[in-house]
Amino acid sequence: MRVVRVERFGGPEVLVTREVPDPVAGPGQVVVDVSVADTMFVETAIRSGVARQWFPVEPPYVPGGAVGGRVLSVGEGVDSGWAGRHVVAHTGGGGGYAERAVVRAEALIPVPERLDTRQAVALLHDGVTGVGVFDGAEVKPGEWVLVTAAAGGMGILLVQLAHAAGARVAAAARGERKLGLARELGADVAFDYTEPGWAERVREATGGTGPDVVFDGAGGEIGRGAYEITARGGRFSAHGAPSGGFSPIDPEEAGRAGVTVRGIQDVRYSPAEQKRLAERALAEAASGRIRPVIGQTFPLDRASEAHAAIESREVIGKTLLLV
Repeated sequence: MRVVRVERFGGPEVLVTREVPDPVAGPGQVVVDVSVADTMFVETAIRSGVARQWFPVEPPYVPGGAVGGRVLSVGEGVDSGWAGRHVVAHTGGGGGYAERAVVRAEALIPVPERLDTRQAVALLHDGVTGVGVFDGAEVKPGEWVLVTAAAGGMGILLVQLAHAAGARVAAAARGERKLGLARELGADVAFDYTEPGWAERVREATGGTGPDVVFDGAGGEIGRGAYEITARGGRFSAHGAPSGGFSPIDPEEAGRAGVTVRGIQDVRYSPAEQKRLAERALAEAASGRIRPVIGQTFPLDRASEAHAAIESREVIGKTLLLV
């Protein structure tokens, strides 16, 4: 079978298609005939080698933490009723950029009738983190919520969740195309954070007090700017870092401002909790409360192009690999 492997740390070109033996399901495992594989920004950082202090992965390795497809075979101790079913699942850390993937049987989630496999895979990571950080912020009706990186896979979901909760939503992203999508999904106001003074304009739009809740998916100086306008007594969630590291926030400074800060350490879930949040995200989508936006897809053999597109910051929504 074909896999896409990171041969060495470096740019997108280090993703290379290889032929390897077909996997075999061990006890408690199944083999999924993959039709869709998820991609994430963090995978580009791991591939480049800049995230080695957080992700101790060494090449060669096969990326891909989530897949969807049909169960091809089951291992010892697994209910034979799973065979032939269309499912999505977290892979447990890697191996998803492949024609076939081995996953734990307890990770399997049937694809709901009202969703297709692409939509379900698009929610496996962003839906888990999105629902998790949203619940942690305890958003109330009428509050102002700022979402940075609002046109990314997770930002799109947070805009919708906040809107559905009765909050007033300010979206921040790069370029009118992304801002237009955020408005379409429920944002009341939208701001381009490449323009000087964008944060102050957010503060003005919220009546001068700043947003009660900030979901920062951008990090770096963008995240710092969002933090500085957070309302006193507000909640700040720093869960993304594509613009250059997580937002630099001093806990003592946040305490003096009365701002509750949650970071990436608060969105690390056990496999059981991860599955529960994924099932909830899929249920929210099946009910129409949220919808993932799949901005672009690439064939498996063009995974390097998918990574290059993600790193360009020009993509909207999720980027998926089709197998």
